[in-house]
Amino acid sequence: MKRRTTQRYGAVMAAAALLASAACSSPYESDSASDSGGGQRTIRPVEGCGDKAWTDPKDLSPTRTPARCLPGAPPPQPVREPRKLTIATGTLSAEYVAPLQVALDKGEFEKEGLDVTLKVLPTPDALPLLAKGDIDALWAAPEAAVMNGIKGGFDIKWVAGNFSPDPKSKSGLWVRLKEGESASRVAMAGRKLGTMIGKGSVIAYPMEKALEQHGGGLADIQYQQLGSADVLTALQNGGVDSAWLLDPVWRKVDGRQGYAFLGGQPPGEPLGGMLYGPTLLQDDVDAGVALVRAYIRTVNTYFASDYKQDATFVTYLAELLKSDESILRSTPPLRMDWEIRARTTTRLQSAYKAQEVAEGDALPESRTVNRTLYEEAVGHRP
Repeated sequence: MKRRTTQRYGAVMAAAALLASAACSSPYESDSASDSGGGQRTIRPVEGCGDKAWTDPKDLSPTRTPARCLPGAPPPQPVREPRKLTIATGTLSAEYVAPLQVALDKGEFEKEGLDVTLKVLPTPDALPLLAKGDIDALWAAPEAAVMNGIKGGFDIKWVAGNFSPDPKSKSGLWVRLKEGESASRVAMAGRKLGTMIGKGSVIAYPMEKALEQHGGGLADIQYQQLGSADVLTALQNGGVDSAWLLDPVWRKVDGRQGYAFLGGQPPGEPLGGMLYGPTLLQDDVDAGVALVRAYIRTVNTYFASDYKQDATFVTYLAELLKSDESILRSTPPLRMDWEIRARTTTRLQSAYKAQEVAEGDALPESRTVNRTLYEEAVGHRP
């Protein structure tokens, strides 16, 4: 184990410079790919999870129904020895973090024998820690920094999705209109964009689609990285003239004169979720599956459909997220979705290249994605 740790640390150090500037195999991975650490793992049927607990990754339909098990499923299968795990996340207040917050508060992780801590860390700071095993998982997205880190030697993979927007949502690219401009045609070239990640965020992919209609490419935008609480403020006070606003923040400007919504995340395609490093990919796969299983069970139990129809639950959620309850109620629910669509990371890398934050050939999906953990959690054998 000492030799393995030394080798891993060497890979981390080799990739550190690359990050600053910007695989054991499983029989269940579709494109030859990634290892679950201990060789072949047995996939058994799971009570409460049937045919609807898995959807074909190639199905990119915006109307696709997300995979679902029955409430309370998949049932807990506690790990043999209790484990302490740390999950890093960029924020604890955004709605897309709600499944983790609820799982922690309702004891879903504890049912698996996991003592989970949520730690606020920006993705660039968390990545080297994840690769070294100092943290166990990252609730974020396969940003350009992640792709560059993998190219540099980090053993990190995207193992579970998070959500896709409701068709009625206006989470996405918002702009302050200049005098004489209309929402149908906005001159985006040269505008300053406020974002939590800055250049190299997964929003590059949906932004590229929106910008095609408004005379600006990804390389023509100025990016300003801001804290999650500062993005809206900067847009409102003129510090930036466009911003990527998440649910429910966009409600603060929706319908107000002088603001326009240009486009958002593709329906039915999660762009983030859970990332694992070598600890849960290789050293302790049982804990890795258990963590995903607790997350999936939380989705099935509390977020399976329109969770905002339950007034009591919305009040609870607003308190848990320290969010404005009226704003939370006013936005459509997120479509929580633990699955990962085929070739999403390929499309993301194409957008990163257009932003000039990625070099060289795109990584194959076998280097960036591992679906085997959530497949095992719901009992699906490809």
